[in-house]
Amino acid sequence: MKDTNCGYCMRGELLEKFGIYICDLSVSTLILFKEQSKRGRCIVAYKDHVSEIVDISEEDRNAFFADVTRAAKAIHKVFKPDKLNYGMYGDTGCHLHVHLCPKYKGGDEWGGTFTMNPGKVYLTDGEYAEMIEKIKAAL
Repeated sequence: MKDTNCGYCMRGELLEKFGIYICDLSVSTLILFKEQSKRGRCIVAYKDHVSEIVDISEEDRNAFFADVTRAAKAIHKVFKPDKLNYGMYGDTGCHLHVHLCPKYKGGDEWGGTFTMNPGKVYLTDGEYAEMIEKIKAAL
């Protein structure tokens, strides 16, 4: 099931507004979030356009959280954050996804909730490509 207005479903220009496709995982897609004030921030989006975790089978839910864990391990390996926050939202696009938001001691917003879209740090295409290759290698 896909929604033609959803960047997670359709990719292309809709996804490129906020993220860069990294790879497919078992039941989800791994995306690099373009705004990188939290170095290494990614999104794991479920394969289908569903709104709630209760809308998928127990098997797919377990596989989805295994994908989140796999991505988290790669982020820890590559970027070495002091803490990785996990945010599950979706009341705007209604597509099940998890934000993986690295936090660093002494850094921006340490000790508080991360800003969803701060609009502070954007990288060059080359810097994004380098990050993506390191994440893929760590998966």
